[in-house]
Amino acid sequence: MNTYTDNIGNKLNALLEKTYDAEKGFTKAAENVTETPLKNYFKRKSQERLTFGHELKQELAAYGQDINKGGSITGQAHRTWMDIKSAFATNNEGAMLEEAIRGEKASVEEYQNIINETDLPLSTKTILESQKHTIESGLAKIKTSADIK
Repeated sequence: MNTYTDNIGNKLNALLEKTYDAEKGFTKAAENVTETPLKNYFKRKSQERLTFGHELKQELAAYGQDINKGGSITGQAHRTWMDIKSAFATNNEGAMLEEAIRGEKASVEEYQNIINETDLPLSTKTILESQKHTIESGLAKIKTSADIK
């Protein structure tokens, strides 16, 4: 299939926005932790999301879709990163990591919902499955801050 439906384009643009929100959230988390392993983890996750965003933008452009260049944060992404902000306020590195893990689990679910679309082009499905697998692999390796050390 060579065309995107508006539905798919809108979902991918929403995912793109959340991906860049997550990148910023991980960057902020890296700035607010003192433990080097945790700082490095958040930096890696931030870079991962930056790469994901570029891949999604290229895919949208390849199918002639308009790319949302920011704008307002969706409600779910806003709530997720507001929870991380709250974790910063407590200055609890374990809480920041737990919130990041929760956000990663929500991302996996969102990826799966988009992958389940029947009119998804193979190239898009391949990118989304790869990104989802990367997130799932990270979740399998880390459950607590103790796993990072």
